[in-house]
Amino acid sequence: MKYLCLVYSDEQLLHSLPDSPRDEECQACGDALRSSGRLIAAEALESVRTATTLRMRNGQLSITDGPFAETKEQLAGFYLIEARDLNEAMQIAARIPPVRVGAVEVRPVRTLNVPADVPTAFERN
Repeated sequence: MKYLCLVYSDEQLLHSLPDSPRDEECQACGDALRSSGRLIAAEALESVRTATTLRMRNGQLSITDGPFAETKEQLAGFYLIEARDLNEAMQIAARIPPVRVGAVEVRPVRTLNVPADVPTAFERN
């Protein structure tokens, strides 16, 4: 089963605390997960200042610079992993270096229940 491990941290503190992970350590974690066959994808994200949020309400598109909500911690990156169950996914997430200074949210990936012949929004336009 696929699990998305969302890495949250206060980006002002992420690289300044004594226990902060270094890029090399995060890369090594990803390499080890890849070698074990458990890593599907992993990426760090640019600063929350570079985010753009889109909302469609009543047919009107609204575009806002920045994240969708004001929070103490921001989404810093993700690991998409393969694990037997939630317990194994949590064991893997507990070894992701930023967990020491932020939080890692583990969520199962849901398979969409869509008939194969339904066109996507991109195919309709």
